[in-house]
Amino acid sequence: MSHADQPDNTSCERCLTRRDLLKLGLGAAVGLGALGGLARLAGPAGASRQRDEDKWSHAARYYDKLPNKYIRCQLCPRHCYVGPGGRGICEVRENQGGEYHTLVYGRAASINIDPIEKKPFFHVLPGRPVFSFATAGCNLECRNCQNWQLSQSRPEAIPATHLPPDKLVEAAKKQSCRLIAGTYSEPTVFSEYLLDVAAEGNKRGLRTLTVSNGFIERQPMLDLCRELAAVKIDLKSMRESFYESNCQGKLKPVLNTIALVKKQNVWLEIVYLVIPTLNDSEAEIKDLAKWVHTNLGPDVPIHFSRFHPEYRLRNLPPTPYETLQRCYAIAVAEGLHFVYVGNAPGHAGQATCCPKCRRRVIERENFSITANYLRNGRCQFCQNPLPGIWS
Repeated sequence: MSHADQPDNTSCERCLTRRDLLKLGLGAAVGLGALGGLARLAGPAGASRQRDEDKWSHAARYYDKLPNKYIRCQLCPRHCYVGPGGRGICEVRENQGGEYHTLVYGRAASINIDPIEKKPFFHVLPGRPVFSFATAGCNLECRNCQNWQLSQSRPEAIPATHLPPDKLVEAAKKQSCRLIAGTYSEPTVFSEYLLDVAAEGNKRGLRTLTVSNGFIERQPMLDLCRELAAVKIDLKSMRESFYESNCQGKLKPVLNTIALVKKQNVWLEIVYLVIPTLNDSEAEIKDLAKWVHTNLGPDVPIHFSRFHPEYRLRNLPPTPYETLQRCYAIAVAEGLHFVYVGNAPGHAGQATCCPKCRRRVIERENFSITANYLRNGRCQFCQNPLPGIWS
């Protein structure tokens, strides 16, 4: 996840307030608490706790049954081997008597209304608001995670409300959002929930996006691609050693996911968080740009995002602007058409340029659109079509 896409009330378009949620009929209390001012929904209390836990238990997909009521999870490349009563590494999937259950289906722990540019998606309906939601849990543990209070918690430790797919989609419509995003933590671990939200949204004319680490198996990703409009993957490094030491994961499955999404003709954008001394060498950035150009083509947008110290990686400084500029120049030199710089206000790399005439067709300041010269997906100046979801 990029540092841009975090649930706060300082840079988002609007947080849902207590009054908003009561108007939506959700009937939950809201607090602006420890997660950076995020609109949070109050969870269960007292004697109702177990009943609420039972309510949130939902049959999981993507697992194999094994002897003695053990299971093998097939959702992500970890393939957790889980005995009765145990949970996977993500902490949100539990073996209940030989049947695997997700504990976060409908368990919305984070809700916000953000501009689409905050995800960041720069080639999807510029300037539109997105109904963003998340549950607890993640299948990686990145040392630089900025949402660790949410992603590294068990679901019962995080206040939440029961918000099944139909109610979530209805809430988005009432807030005049035509876009929904699974984001903030890791949508892979709430894939059943996200999949059903996307399917319900498609029935009602809303499009669903995901902001993911890409550490997911082929079949779950294929199922999501059938319902999702767009996918943003955080590619954290081009080195296996980085994934192993910084994320407790692996690179190859993420590259496989990115290539798979592209082949499914789902709109794809990539974010690369540039961390000083760890993944910012000239050689690695060249490898990244070459891999994208060779395997995905020149038109897949890539966002170089500025690192800020967080979680277990507070010993490093923020990414220098000069490093971001070097990354930008390398990617452009390798032939990529849409290269962006994020978390760096004022940088020219926030604008979308036409690859043919090189004029700026979309200009941005932070998460706002300041000028838009696209007409029906074409450059107003030379009529060249630009790839993306524009209408």
